[in-house]
Amino acid sequence: MGALVALAACAPPEAPRIIDDAALANELEDQDWLAYGRTYSEQRFSPLDQISAANVADLGVDWYLDLPEDRGLVSTPLVADGVVYFVGSMNRVRAVDGATGQLLWEYDPQVAQNATRMRAGWEHNRGIGLWGDRVYAATWDGRLIALDRATGTEVWQVLTVDPELPLYITGAPKVFKGKVLVGNGGTESHPSRGYVTAYDAETGEQAWRFWIVPGNPADGFENEAMEMAAETWTGEWWRHGGGGNAWHGFTYDAELDQLYIGTGNGSPWNRKIRSPDGGDNLFLSSIVALDPDDGTYLWHYQDSPGETWDFNSNMDIVLADLEVDGEVRKVILHAPKNGFFYVLDRTNGEFISAEAFAEVTWASHVDPETGRPVEVPGARYEDGEAFVTPGPYGAHSWHAMSFNPEAGLAYIPTLHMNFRFNDEDVDLDTYQMVAWEGGTGVAWEFVGSSREDGVLGTLQAWDPVRQEQVWEVDLDGLWNPGTLTTAGDLVFQGRESGHLVAYEAATGNELWRFDLGLGISAPPITYSIDGRQYLALLVGWGGGAAGLAPPVGWNYGAQTRRLVAFSLQGTASLPPQAPRGAMMPMAAPSFEVDSDLAAAGEGLFGSCDGCHGPGVQSAGMAPDLRASGVVLDAGLFADVVRGGERATRGMPQFSAVTDEELLALRHYIRSVAERDLASIGGGG
Repeated sequence: MGALVALAACAPPEAPRIIDDAALANELEDQDWLAYGRTYSEQRFSPLDQISAANVADLGVDWYLDLPEDRGLVSTPLVADGVVYFVGSMNRVRAVDGATGQLLWEYDPQVAQNATRMRAGWEHNRGIGLWGDRVYAATWDGRLIALDRATGTEVWQVLTVDPELPLYITGAPKVFKGKVLVGNGGTESHPSRGYVTAYDAETGEQAWRFWIVPGNPADGFENEAMEMAAETWTGEWWRHGGGGNAWHGFTYDAELDQLYIGTGNGSPWNRKIRSPDGGDNLFLSSIVALDPDDGTYLWHYQDSPGETWDFNSNMDIVLADLEVDGEVRKVILHAPKNGFFYVLDRTNGEFISAEAFAEVTWASHVDPETGRPVEVPGARYEDGEAFVTPGPYGAHSWHAMSFNPEAGLAYIPTLHMNFRFNDEDVDLDTYQMVAWEGGTGVAWEFVGSSREDGVLGTLQAWDPVRQEQVWEVDLDGLWNPGTLTTAGDLVFQGRESGHLVAYEAATGNELWRFDLGLGISAPPITYSIDGRQYLALLVGWGGGAAGLAPPVGWNYGAQTRRLVAFSLQGTASLPPQAPRGAMMPMAAPSFEVDSDLAAAGEGLFGSCDGCHGPGVQSAGMAPDLRASGVVLDAGLFADVVRGGERATRGMPQFSAVTDEELLALRHYIRSVAERDLASIGGGG
């Protein structure tokens, strides 16, 4: 069960409207933001135009809500009946008055109670769902929870994963036709076989489940789709799981009554291990269309057959009607990790077009006749090594793409990164992924920008009909959030630098910028109450790869996280934030580093770098351990790492770590701190 904090004096309307398919499919709905992408189309386009290119420079803060207990905030708030609903750190769900920012209720699912199952990344979640008079939230530990929308009271909860496996949920539930769909992540955590599950929105009972890759043929196949998919695998793939975990990218098409799911990468990444004699490995890296009533397979399109680079397709699946070659077609717009922008006929999955929207070296192009990529020889690290663009971060990650049907443009947070893959030290014949420890079956590393100018991140406007870039803006760093576009000829995007920026949708000209004093990882939304248009977003540096980003000066705990709303009438002032700056390592002359122990600790730190940063170079997702007094105290360090003493603050419990490993980690961390102190002339 979870804990509820309610403020009855600020209660929302007693009888909230019933949200259904008609409401969620209504593109003309302009007051609320009812779904992750506003409506079922996932366009993240609002018809509101009170805030426009002509007056956006007059935007001011209307209200804000401090969130001092939160850290990484990446979710899309939802709005219904003047109430803003959002999920924050540790999967806490809150309801806030959309006109004043007053907290109405808060629900805590107490995910820290499951800390023994947690690993890096359990801090954040991308969103929630609305249906009927309820809010639906999915937790890192794999639960799906229904809450009463008016009060935040728990109605039901169900565990959606095997409690013995390290599967987790970081995506928003998709609600449609009285069902709630969830997937999960964990491809790299254990031999994983991906699936999505639909639950009855009223009762929480399982309605159906669709497996993404086939299991052991000796056990029989669940359906004809799995039997068909098995023909595209070789070897004993089921021993390695296969992968395909779908953790994001679900779209319901109410017009065609089809459900589309974007599927994940292989488990392990290296196809030489999981499918040694080749094969497309369905349904990895695909869009799969399902019957929403029973989960029956309808059709699929695979963008990266036999993927071997972590090229998943869990990115946005956007619905639109476009005129292509003189004919209006119902299409899907999709910009997955692999670097190609796809336009597909959504009635049947027919390939229409694809062009590279970023630098791509693994394939020369997509064959217009077959819809298959034409791979570059050597890209699969056939000889043990390859330099590939894009890579595991993707040319486009989960940060939301938006589409403006009036401008005819999609707005993509784009990454420009080159990677080295090498499996020379991997025993391909005996490789086994170990549950809880994970693995990819290939070593990989970021080796710089894929552009000559060194830029890592851009925002670009893409014409899906002409399949070409219309404009592009260079961004700070690489981990910049998703976008919003409106009928006011505007595109909004936050930045790693802490700025919220408005661009002219047609040209990319910057029209307005506001410094929020902390890196932004969440996309903005817009809504209207009593004739006033608001622009709102969560401010809190974080997300799955934020800890792996280069240090950006957002030191852990130094700045207050917030929900901030703007309007043309806004006159509020935000309290100042602590300035951005590098963290000074702590001097500890009494701690004598043992070089052998430090070397051993370096090998162990890979389980820590997702939050604390590679090489103990924190990007602000978690404390900078070079400046941590916890590292100096053996008992306290053991309590935190092995005992889970700070699980409620986002530090998972690693109960299997030995005393020897704890000691090695401490010596490694202190060796880095002393090295960095020496480099800046510090120390004691």
